[in-house]
Amino acid sequence: MTMEATRYDDGSITYPGHPRGPGGSEPVETIDLSEYTADVVTWTTSTATPPGVREPNHLAIIEFDVDGESVRAIGQLTTGDVETGDEVRPVSVDELREPGAGIREPESQAWDGYRFEPV
Repeated sequence: MTMEATRYDDGSITYPGHPRGPGGSEPVETIDLSEYTADVVTWTTSTATPPGVREPNHLAIIEFDVDGESVRAIGQLTTGDVETGDEVRPVSVDELREPGAGIREPESQAWDGYRFEPV
């Protein structure tokens, strides 16, 4: 599994990727962010989570530096033991939430993804 960001012909990078970049430019390549580390910009802990989401749920906005371009993402943390500025890395997980707990049919979407763990 990859954590794909998209680079556009103007040099900008977004995660997730889009058919057009922030300035309307065309995508030219994908970048696997799971090969990078990032810094925690800010974080919080949710204690009132949706059905099937672990409680407490530690979340962060993180920032990758990819060839001098800033790429931000939001996601779950593996622990609440983090501080702003800590370095984290993406780790693949099979289930970000329990598939049978929500209103959607479990087969209707993917449940895997990435959490961020301190380096």
